[in-house]
Amino acid sequence: MTILAWARTPALSPAAVNLDRIAERIRFLRSLNLPTTLMDRIPAKVFDEFAAEGTRMSAQHLRDLNTERRHAVLAATVLHLSRHLTDCAIDMFKKLMGILTRRANNQAAARVTRSVREVQTPLKDVSKVCHAIIKAREKGEDMAKALDLVIQWPAFTTSVQAVDTLIAPDVIDGKIEMLQRYPTIRKLAPQFLSTLVFRGHAVAATLLRALSVVAGLYRTGKRTIPDKAPISFAPKGWMPLILKDGKIDRRAYELCLFSELKRRLDAGDVWVEGAKRFQSFESFLIPTPTFELMREEGPLPIAVDTDVETYLRQQRQLLNDGLADLSRLAAAGELDDVELTGAGFSVTPHKAMFPDIAKSLKLKVESRLPAIRITDLLLEVDARTEFSNAFTHLRSGRTADNKLALLTAILADGINLGLTRMADVSPGITMRQLAWAHDWHIREEGYTAAHAILVNAQRQLPLASLWGDGTTSSSDGQYFPAGGHAEAIGDLNGRYGPNPGAKFYRFTSDQYGAFYIIAMNANASEAIYVLDGLLYHGSDLAIETHYVDTGGVSDMSFALCHLVGFQIVPRLRGLKDRKLYLFPGDAPPENLAPLVGEHINVERIKANWNDILRLVTTIRSGQVRPSTVLAKLSAFPRQNGLALALRDLGRINRSIFLPQWWQNPEMRRNATVGLNKSESQNTLARALFFNRLGELRDRTFESQFHRASGLNLLINAIVYWNTLYLEPAFAELNRDGIPTPLDIIKHITPLGWQHISLTGDYIWTPTDGVDLRPLRRETSILAA
Repeated sequence: MTILAWARTPALSPAAVNLDRIAERIRFLRSLNLPTTLMDRIPAKVFDEFAAEGTRMSAQHLRDLNTERRHAVLAATVLHLSRHLTDCAIDMFKKLMGILTRRANNQAAARVTRSVREVQTPLKDVSKVCHAIIKAREKGEDMAKALDLVIQWPAFTTSVQAVDTLIAPDVIDGKIEMLQRYPTIRKLAPQFLSTLVFRGHAVAATLLRALSVVAGLYRTGKRTIPDKAPISFAPKGWMPLILKDGKIDRRAYELCLFSELKRRLDAGDVWVEGAKRFQSFESFLIPTPTFELMREEGPLPIAVDTDVETYLRQQRQLLNDGLADLSRLAAAGELDDVELTGAGFSVTPHKAMFPDIAKSLKLKVESRLPAIRITDLLLEVDARTEFSNAFTHLRSGRTADNKLALLTAILADGINLGLTRMADVSPGITMRQLAWAHDWHIREEGYTAAHAILVNAQRQLPLASLWGDGTTSSSDGQYFPAGGHAEAIGDLNGRYGPNPGAKFYRFTSDQYGAFYIIAMNANASEAIYVLDGLLYHGSDLAIETHYVDTGGVSDMSFALCHLVGFQIVPRLRGLKDRKLYLFPGDAPPENLAPLVGEHINVERIKANWNDILRLVTTIRSGQVRPSTVLAKLSAFPRQNGLALALRDLGRINRSIFLPQWWQNPEMRRNATVGLNKSESQNTLARALFFNRLGELRDRTFESQFHRASGLNLLINAIVYWNTLYLEPAFAELNRDGIPTPLDIIKHITPLGWQHISLTGDYIWTPTDGVDLRPLRRETSILAA
């Protein structure tokens, strides 16, 4: 194995030994002493292209380049890998800490469960005594005599001792269980601390000093934490474990330190020199002088009035007017399917309208669609849309010479089949051809452009306008379990069971175009990714309103979506527990008073308004993905002013939204219809993603992204093809005397796949795609 191949293929499964090996690679790359300022000398796009070449090319291919280009590619590759591996090291550290914490908490919970079972009799004894004492107190009787009547004193003291063991710290506290896992920390800490350089804001100063102390211990071989070591970074829950008889317990100190380091890295209070994703929060934003210049030249790319006084006055008026209307309608009993009770508003869920005649018509029209292999479908769609031209060669920018190999590689992504197995079932296509197409033609920007081409082409078909006008959309997450190598990089989410996995978060237009998709950790918040999909899809859709479920919205995302110019309509669970927030000095209508929580901190919004505008301008300028800054802001400690101000803005917008939701049955109906479109695509996705038991078995997140994108492309190709053929199929039904009214057709989706052959050998029969295939005809069972 060459040094280049060694540097770019680290093991990513979370283990202390793998973290050491990544650290070794980082140290080697840094020893080459390439200045990071080299990255600033060329455009970022050119640098990324050079680095992408270097991460794909073999040593032999690099040798064939001319000297200047070879040096440029290698330099970009070294700088890229150094940053990438630094990010990988931090990701692995965080995952190891998460695993350690989760296992410790699970072990503590299991111990509590066992203890509860073991002390059932003592618990009953204690309960019996307590009830006897309460009864004696109420009747004015002697408590000691009452106790003697229900239990003997020795038996009672024994039962109390047994109950004491149940509530002992070493039984209920997961942190104590973590202390038993300290050897894992001892394995990962030395190389991790000696390789990475941590920096941070003033709020993290004591934590950084503590890291320096611990790094010094590992470097010198000393065993004892100095008495004057910084300790104020530790949460209160850790203090009894850290301080033992006035001395600092090293195990508890380090475990607490690394737990806090993980939290601070998430928040951006601590960052790492040489990392790409784990930088200071400030580094993601447009520099203040640049922003001030943009503000002077104006207007800023923000969808609201940038004068904070004017903006807040407008929002206050909207909020108070909405509450007044809601109060009046609720008092008069004029809210459709909504009732105001003592516990809040009770909303009757809207049922999706799917007439029986639509079910019958759906079966009839889908039975007319031509039977087709998935390979032929892709060829026909590509002949009409040329989506494959989006996958240009990384170096030359040319379209693929071997288009069948490219389409086969895309199909392998979409049906969750490895390239080796795909080559086995694709006559005429070799593994070498597939690997070349995948390495040099398939990447994120190609998939994004191909999705846009297919979505744009489908929405130009006449039938698409029946389903919507392209101004509304929805998003929904779909969970896929991890298997094989992917189990190590997957995350747990209790909602989906005890096994690791990942989610594909898909965005769907009202015309059924799957215009964006994200592969995300199973336990990550969907809300932070909503703006990514709305801003970076690249299609001609002009989205104005976006529907999400409860997981797709937070107070901060509510605020940012509003400031950017999108109306987010969430279908929220637990509405009775949602509070409304008023401006200081405002009082709610009397019948809505129980729904109101605390007042908005207006002064905090004003104090941070300039930073809010700079953040939104940064997002609109494309300098940083919204998900990056939202993840940081969501993890900030509670005292961060910008995060709290954004939360306050989100609460204002949520308080404006909720009265509209309760008053407007059409809004609730549209949200249900929109979210049903997203959810209906999940069924098609599950049918397509059938190989490997529907499990993700890829070693890297990049490969999982390719799986998600390939799946999304297949969905879009099927949606386009079905939309194209449904129109003549409806026309033929009409000619056969079967009515096809437009108000019924709009209920029939282009997501059927029963006529598509997804299995068997994948044979490609080139076509010009000019003529439509003949529709199927119903055959009589009496026909000869």
